[in-house]
Amino acid sequence: MSILDTFKLNGKTAIVTGCGRGLGQGIAVALAEAGADIFGVDYLPEADETKSLVEKAGTRFSHFSANLLSIEPVEKLFAQAAEVFGHVDIVVNNAGIIKRNDSVDFTEAEWDDVMNINLKTVFFMCQAAARQFIKQGTGGKIINIASMLSYQGGIRVPSYTASKSGVKGITMLMANEWAKHNINTNAIAPGYMATDNTAPLRADEERSKEILGRIPASRWGTPSDLSGTVVFLASSASDYVNGFTIAVDGGWLAR
Repeated sequence: MSILDTFKLNGKTAIVTGCGRGLGQGIAVALAEAGADIFGVDYLPEADETKSLVEKAGTRFSHFSANLLSIEPVEKLFAQAAEVFGHVDIVVNNAGIIKRNDSVDFTEAEWDDVMNINLKTVFFMCQAAARQFIKQGTGGKIINIASMLSYQGGIRVPSYTASKSGVKGITMLMANEWAKHNINTNAIAPGYMATDNTAPLRADEERSKEILGRIPASRWGTPSDLSGTVVFLASSASDYVNGFTIAVDGGWLAR
């Protein structure tokens, strides 16, 4: 097998949460272009644009509508993915939210909503993935989406910072426990990406200028900037990479 062949995902099934737009859509399309069928999970009733892009890449797409603020849908979505495609090989935990407020005014609801979807649901998605992979006896790939705020404190986003710091931590913990089952658990920490989550920052001319002034690449990232890293972590090319969070940030953390 050539080195390029190790990046191919033909015959694999990937669950991607938050698949309907932004980073999740970009991730789903990248995995499809590498050969994987996509079981897309989103709170939207349909994800027609993502479905069209995946099918254009030459693989199959199945949509599952779920509100991941609760872990209630987790067991059902894994069962349905296995029923539709016969197996699950890759899980990308991309779905997440952010709430902005001064820490002195931050509410319990703002705390709980973000922690529930960004950390609690991520853990139980990983747990379900590990159980599925162990039952199949095939190993598998878990890719969590962390953040620059897995490394830094941020401003006015206390629950987001706590949740994304937690994602980095549990990614290491799960690698320690599951690597023996040929399960690779890793994370990607996107830098400042042009998505809905950063719309308020990009709309603030002064804040946007501050951010761009610190990014050596001198631009906001795009969903396609994650493509190579997510395919690498989903493929056999990364079989000896465990518990690591890879920054895709245009050099932000190097500054």
